[in-house]
Amino acid sequence: MTDNSEKQHRFKLNKEKFRSYLGLVVIIVMIVMEIVICAQYASVGTGEKPVWMYAMYSVCSVFLDVSVALKYYVVKTVRFKIITYGFDMALLLTMSLITASSYLAVLYCLVMTELYFTSDSLKVNFIMFCVSLCTFIISFVCGWVRVYEGMPTSTAAVEILGSCLTGVIILAIHFTLLTFIIRFYSNNQRLHEALKAEEDGKKELKEAYDKLAEAAVYEERNRIAKDIHDNTGHSITAVIMQTEAAKLLIDTDPEEAKNRIISANMQAKNALDQMRTSVHLLAGRRTDESVADELAEVVAQTIDGTEIKIRTDVEDVAMDGERKRFIVNSVKECFANGIRHGGATAFYLELKREGGDVCVIVSDNGTGHEGKLSEGFGLGGMREKAISYGGNMTVTTEPDDGFEVKLTIPVYDAEKPD
Repeated sequence: MTDNSEKQHRFKLNKEKFRSYLGLVVIIVMIVMEIVICAQYASVGTGEKPVWMYAMYSVCSVFLDVSVALKYYVVKTVRFKIITYGFDMALLLTMSLITASSYLAVLYCLVMTELYFTSDSLKVNFIMFCVSLCTFIISFVCGWVRVYEGMPTSTAAVEILGSCLTGVIILAIHFTLLTFIIRFYSNNQRLHEALKAEEDGKKELKEAYDKLAEAAVYEERNRIAKDIHDNTGHSITAVIMQTEAAKLLIDTDPEEAKNRIISANMQAKNALDQMRTSVHLLAGRRTDESVADELAEVVAQTIDGTEIKIRTDVEDVAMDGERKRFIVNSVKECFANGIRHGGATAFYLELKREGGDVCVIVSDNGTGHEGKLSEGFGLGGMREKAISYGGNMTVTTEPDDGFEVKLTIPVYDAEKPD
């Protein structure tokens, strides 16, 4: 793709550069044709031509060349170009009256070339073609009548008609061919610009996609950190509680201490399983368990081998996998926080569907919190995620009166892909 773009750029026709080359060629051809016309004028007819005729023709030729050169290299405004074209027509009319040469049609073509090349309006070009055609016919006929005065009428009519028709055909072919070439070039340029714009658009789209992919990577990293924090924090909290209880009972009740250690071992294994589950889910694998089943498992893991009591009122609400993981992880976080920070021994868990939302309430009998609550990584992440789903989170706590977290998020069909 890059090599093709470089080749297109290398061989791209520069319009202004081509215009300067075209102007040089046109002026050279005009000078040659003016010499040819002058020579033809000198050779036709009988008798010697007045010197002032040659002088006037030469002056008109020089002015015509200068006028054409100005249009190619100096004059840029439309108003001045119209003035110079009117001046050109007057010079060509004078030269036709002097020489009556059929080759003057070529000069008309050369003069009009710059207009056809510059103007993008087919209507303007056609009008100027008609003007130049009429000027040529009138001046050519008048020139023949003056130069070949005395020739038999029938012979003069045939000569005039034949030469005039030849000039008209030349002018028409020039207009048609040049207009077609310029139109083809303009369409090609527009196509090239459109392709370039498309390539630029693709490049911008790719850059935007790369930025979006990078943002998705950062979001996925945050999600991984949140899942690991919720799952591991909950399980390790349970392991710590079991081992602490085992330490206190090891002397007085070795059998119960052994049970606590076994329970802690099971909790550690469960933490490993939860870590693997998080990795599988993040890799795109889905779980078929309902939210009620997963919450029941979380409750069982929390109370296993402990004195903690958890009362539940959970509806089996159908929802997509991502929201289900968020709710389960949030409940784990609330249990872990209540046990670790509030010393809670009892919890109430409620999950209900309210219209198009799912509402989750987790409350405990812990020590609560006094003063302004500073949300850490866990609670802060829960609030941020709930808001991203279009929901909200409220926290209610009083000293020695426990802690309550209420989450409300819109719920979607569980069959919807993650």
